[in-house]
Amino acid sequence: MTKNDIQQFIDKEINPLIASHGGYISIHNFNEESKELKITMGGGCQGCASSKMTLRLGVENHLREEFPSIGDIEDVTDHLSGENPYYEKE
Repeated sequence: MTKNDIQQFIDKEINPLIASHGGYISIHNFNEESKELKITMGGGCQGCASSKMTLRLGVENHLREEFPSIGDIEDVTDHLSGENPYYEKE
């Protein structure tokens, strides 16, 4: 399991599902020793109130089915910034 393997799976299996909401996921970092994965959520997922649920109930489950030895999965997205966050800062 490499960073490239995981990103290819995300691009093929996960990103098409969240693209209907204008979102996408990319890998920020993958530690091959600890198997810890850090992802960023972009497009419609950035700033979305449901992004945490999408990660925990959807994305994480798909990743763990395909890569059972994967470690912690963390979203490191800055959900309050970006060019087009789902919710604007107040």
